[in-house]
Amino acid sequence: MVIRKDVRRAVKLVKDVVASRKAQHKLRGPLKSRELRADNHFKIAVYFADGPVNMYQMRQWYQPLATLAKTWPVLVLSRTGGGTLKLMDESPIPVAYARTVPQLEQIVAEQDIRIVFYVNQNPRNFQMMRYGRCWHVFINHGESDKMYMITNQFKAYDYSLVAGDAALARLDRVLWDYDFDKRALKIGRPQADYFSGELPYRPDERQVVLYAPTWEGDRAAAAYGSVATHGVALVTALLATGRHRVIYRPHPRSGVVDHRYGASNKVIIAAIAAANARDVTAQHVYDFGPDLGWQLAAADVAIVDISAMVYDRLATGKPLIITRPVNPTAVIDTSGYLSDCEWLPAEQAADIVTQVERLTHDDAAVERLQGWVQRYFGDTTPGVATERLHAAVQHLMDEWDRFAAMHDADIAIIPDPALIPDQE
Repeated sequence: MVIRKDVRRAVKLVKDVVASRKAQHKLRGPLKSRELRADNHFKIAVYFADGPVNMYQMRQWYQPLATLAKTWPVLVLSRTGGGTLKLMDESPIPVAYARTVPQLEQIVAEQDIRIVFYVNQNPRNFQMMRYGRCWHVFINHGESDKMYMITNQFKAYDYSLVAGDAALARLDRVLWDYDFDKRALKIGRPQADYFSGELPYRPDERQVVLYAPTWEGDRAAAAYGSVATHGVALVTALLATGRHRVIYRPHPRSGVVDHRYGASNKVIIAAIAAANARDVTAQHVYDFGPDLGWQLAAADVAIVDISAMVYDRLATGKPLIITRPVNPTAVIDTSGYLSDCEWLPAEQAADIVTQVERLTHDDAAVERLQGWVQRYFGDTTPGVATERLHAAVQHLMDEWDRFAAMHDADIAIIPDPALIPDQE
């Protein structure tokens, strides 16, 4: 078993190196033709040091950032070749490639960056956080009760944008001596203001069920994925009724750590294709597209794992079911919504049709859900969260002006890129 894992790691390493070299080659053309404005134009930077596999962390911010850019010019700072290629292809806001620290230094020197957003906790964030005279702000890539959301790493940032009261309560239990009133700004879920899109099917009388599992996780405490424990059974049951339409949206990292998850993912995809071949009116969907929103809004019932998808769906106020992790050491925060949610144990996955039917007609469950929506996101009236995001940014910009005036006589020292070792 150990030898097999070592072989898989070696194969993955070789693939990563080959992919990186291919990306560098492909970027030569785009980078030569791209002219990044060097006139202090950009005021906000979004720092992204990951590759294509974690692009979902950026995609959910595309529309809120594009709207924000109409007021404050926004630039994405990308650190990997593969990630940059993806971003240049799909990002609605400009992208700058900074593979090395000297390249990063040059961009910082050319622009008037006052706020830097971070969507994850990549260790390379600290290569950007060395710069003063700007606010470093953690915006995360979703709201959830996963252990990722209670890390002491929040303290590394000047500010954090959080969803609502539930996030503050969660952090208050673990962060000592943290000024929540100053450093944690509530904005709700601005992404929900863009939960729309063209449906890949023609609506009819079928009940639409979204199954959006997370990946298997990189450690037992975060083993929330259900593809290999619940997925095949529940999707098979839903496909067999003739009364349901399945939207299957697996996490892009499914199978990265545990090959069983990758194998189960393939089984589900094949089952959906076979069901559509048997009945062309079924219109089941295997969804792997970059856009997230229409799935959450269109589904009558959603089945998700413990992940940000719980809270993306919660923001719509519509019924959802949470798969209960099989691994007994998986950390479950039962102080919030997960203490009152609709659980689906693995042994009941094959009986999912009964569970969906029960929830569809449970008025008490709907009422409980609305209370949690308010606690996690506050006012979910369309447009309100976007207004709160813009107000938070305006506050940070005003604070930047205030501190810049206080330090007007200071000398800003930006290292000469030519004197810095070439770092990845």
